[in-house]
Amino acid sequence: MHRLYWETDDLVEASEQIAGVLKKGDVIAITGAGCSTPSGIGDYRDENGEWKRRQPVQHKDFVEDHKWRQRYWARSQVGYPEFLRAEPNRAHQLLAEWEARGWIQGIITQNVDRLHQRAGSQSVIDLHGRLDRIICLACQSTSSRGELQTYLERVNPQINDLSKSAVMAPDGDADLVTEDYSEYCIPDCEKCGGMLKPDVVFYGDSVPKPVVERAYDWISSANAVLVVGSSLMVFSSFRFVRRAAELSIPIYAINRGKTRGDELFVKKIDEDCVSAMQQINGYL
Repeated sequence: MHRLYWETDDLVEASEQIAGVLKKGDVIAITGAGCSTPSGIGDYRDENGEWKRRQPVQHKDFVEDHKWRQRYWARSQVGYPEFLRAEPNRAHQLLAEWEARGWIQGIITQNVDRLHQRAGSQSVIDLHGRLDRIICLACQSTSSRGELQTYLERVNPQINDLSKSAVMAPDGDADLVTEDYSEYCIPDCEKCGGMLKPDVVFYGDSVPKPVVERAYDWISSANAVLVVGSSLMVFSSFRFVRRAAELSIPIYAINRGKTRGDELFVKKIDEDCVSAMQQINGYL
């Protein structure tokens, strides 16, 4: 297969073909940050698949270094409320509508924002977890991120004062005007005193095996795969595209710029997700 980019005249042909694939049903969508950027949630990579900013916290740093945990939670205290204000956009809504009509079988998403579920999608695998939930690394109990936010704001009022000058970053992070977090207070698990962590897969960590196996099962039963708004630069999502290719399942994509799977696509629309999906929806 060859890497294909579509100019204006070709958009019609590509959109009609993807619409025809959707009408056959049992399509698995793999979604990434590009699906949520129209909602105001930032992404990590540019159109060439390169990092746009400093890489986010690594799993090893978070679990081994108290200073890194202070840094993470201080920045999250400011960034999370803005993250919560994001609303599903037309891309999320169309995927939910296509699922309701039997065209989309399920969504495997790299995003941790739960916007697919809020838009009405029922069959979603949160590949990298969900930011609205906290997990204790010792006893595995979970709790609400909202409850933790209340605690953080109460015991760390000095951080609240930095919110006006903060610059929002992806996934509930924020760039603050300080790098001194030595006085920042973070809680332990109320049940066992263990370490609390957002229930997401940090860089350097692995997606739980049961989640991976479930996603592989979805891919193996699909008639086609549609990548929406993902560069596929992380292996955790690229492996499912690769598996589809191994099974000779046709793969289509909507993404602005380079992806790791370009050579595997039958067709690719190099446009933003919302405009491309609305074009496709016009042929359904």
